[in-house]
Amino acid sequence: MAHSVDPEGQTARARVARRGRKLELIHGENAMSRLTAHVPVEVASAAYARVDGMAQALRRAGSSRSMDQLRADVTTDLLLGRDPGVTAPETAATVSLHMPASTALGITDSGCTLDGYGTIPAPIAREIMTNPASTWRKVLCDPTTGQPTALGRTRRRPSTTIRDLVRIRDRECVVPWCHRPATHTDFDHEQPWNHGGTTSTDNGTSRCRHHHRLKHHPRWTHSHNPTRGTTTITTPHGTTYYGATDPIVTPPRARKRRAPP
Repeated sequence: MAHSVDPEGQTARARVARRGRKLELIHGENAMSRLTAHVPVEVASAAYARVDGMAQALRRAGSSRSMDQLRADVTTDLLLGRDPGVTAPETAATVSLHMPASTALGITDSGCTLDGYGTIPAPIAREIMTNPASTWRKVLCDPTTGQPTALGRTRRRPSTTIRDLVRIRDRECVVPWCHRPATHTDFDHEQPWNHGGTTSTDNGTSRCRHHHRLKHHPRWTHSHNPTRGTTTITTPHGTTYYGATDPIVTPPRARKRRAPP
């Protein structure tokens, strides 16, 4: 909201905040302390994704530690130059930034979102985009819906192309209150494969592992429309939640045709 009302002010505040990056050590009780890094959102997101990916790898390898403990241990091991016992997956530090081509070219200043965070100022997004460490990827979107173009397949496991398209489209776990980046979610068949569901972007959904499992709980009802990006979830207590994912690009409004004279 602030960006749409005062985009220049939002950009200026973001630049000031980025200059104020810092690392804080706060000692607490019970022989524990908190180490907090106040850094740009894309840096924090990439760092967390890398640590989280390594923590998940350790958990899969049989570690009995909780995910919180694993993330904390991996972080301190990396900072202290110790071997955390696992290497980072190739895509562990991937953070997706979405922007229309017109904004990338500086023609417009809208439509920039960072996975797991939300809207960021266009000038900041262009700075991230032009960073030598950034990788560009062209995504073709349907001009009428603003969603990535779908590619159908017939096998159960999604191809890299389908998985990437679904993650780019959803950006986060589709559960309304979950903001886990889609790069760290499961590819979930909205209509189960064994019930005739296809492996395609039209039937594929990004759900984190927890909510993927919760979807199959008999007392929960999940409904997601991948094409429209709408989600409806009803809990065992009868409470219903609604959510919607904005399209990557805003489709143009249809022009009204004038009646012939």
